[in-house]
Amino acid sequence: MDETYYVIERFGEQLKTVKSAMEAMPLKRKAVDAYRAKNNLEKAKDVYEELKAFKGKLLDAVLNLRLLFAESEMPKEAEFCGKLHGSVKVFNLMTPDYGKLIKALRMLMTAVPQSETANAKVIGRLMNNVRMGYYPTDLEHVGMIKKALVFPGGRVNILDPCCGCGQALERLTQDESAETYGAEIDESRAADAETRLDRVAYGSFFYSRMSHEAFHALFLNPPYLSVLSEGGLKTRSEKRFLVESLYHLMQGGVLIYIVPYYRLTKDICRIICDNFEQVSLYRFMDKEFSRFHQIVLFGVRKKKEDGSEAAERLSLYASNPERIPLIDTLPEGKYFLPSKEKKVDLFKGAVFNLGELERQLKRSKSLDALFEKSALDSMEKRPLLPLNVGQVGLIGGSGLINGYVDCDRPHVIKGRIVKEIKRSENELEGTVTETRVNRMVFNILTPDGIKKLA
Repeated sequence: MDETYYVIERFGEQLKTVKSAMEAMPLKRKAVDAYRAKNNLEKAKDVYEELKAFKGKLLDAVLNLRLLFAESEMPKEAEFCGKLHGSVKVFNLMTPDYGKLIKALRMLMTAVPQSETANAKVIGRLMNNVRMGYYPTDLEHVGMIKKALVFPGGRVNILDPCCGCGQALERLTQDESAETYGAEIDESRAADAETRLDRVAYGSFFYSRMSHEAFHALFLNPPYLSVLSEGGLKTRSEKRFLVESLYHLMQGGVLIYIVPYYRLTKDICRIICDNFEQVSLYRFMDKEFSRFHQIVLFGVRKKKEDGSEAAERLSLYASNPERIPLIDTLPEGKYFLPSKEKKVDLFKGAVFNLGELERQLKRSKSLDALFEKSALDSMEKRPLLPLNVGQVGLIGGSGLINGYVDCDRPHVIKGRIVKEIKRSENELEGTVTETRVNRMVFNILTPDGIKKLA
């Protein structure tokens, strides 16, 4: 998936919204005056509501553009969007002159890189931000995150849907009573994770099968890429991982969501505010933040409800990283993991792996039954009545008398059946009859040499 052109496409989508609002809002404003002049107040009110809707769309577009500029390392343009967002928010829609607003929006439009006009410098910056989306969490920061968690006395289940080599989840649960579960699409990293975590699902998390509401905490540092949804549309992997993993988290479970601050778009904030409470954000330390612009978001899962108002506040707050407190100010013991113990009944990766097969075989009752049968066959058995010569021959020919015999004079015995032709002559009739017969032969190896019994 080409991340560069996905970002350019996102710029283009927001640009269309800005252009549409810029063209429609002055016309709607004039229409309000026209209907008022005709004393058609009801129609004037309807048009005014349409004008307010365009203002809302424009605000969202400007905020999204600010995040896209930040992602593209265009700080001046991002700062301009921030100021413009504040101005549009307080803009009086009944102002007769929209000239200054239109002028500012045109300045914004000229700054937006598009597929036809994006220069090599912008494309280069975007390409530098793409490393197959794999950004393992700094372990020092994981240690700071751990201090905010309170583990109960009982055993808890922790899931990392994109665990990489498993180092982050291992550090997070160090010295705690926790069962660690990870999913990793890269086979070499998944194999490495198996040495650190209790269970690892190989292959895409989206095609894995796991128990719902079985995990006490969700450690989610998704890859920063665009992906194709089942309908063939592009979507951000940060959003898809969040949507498809939150149902594995139990009610009251803790979400730990690590993303660049500019990826906390309004739609993602809506998902968070609909499904989580006690939401807080912390910015990674300056050196690490300057590299990947990461923040960590905490939340406690609740029953789903309308969080639209909270989402708007959260998205605006997240778009100003200088206002987000540093992670070293994160209070110790702020989030309590649920104390209810829960068994993970279902955990299967999209790709077969030997480690998971070994665990399943160890838990398999049918395998135990197979070994019990083998043990029964090897038990020493004694016949009810003494065996006759024919029965001894059959047993010897079947191989059951083979092997080492431990007695006063230990020896090794091997039985086999030899096919022979027996000839008989009838002198009176002058005929010869040949008959094929089986003869039982035992070879016995003793300290004195080999002996044969027939």
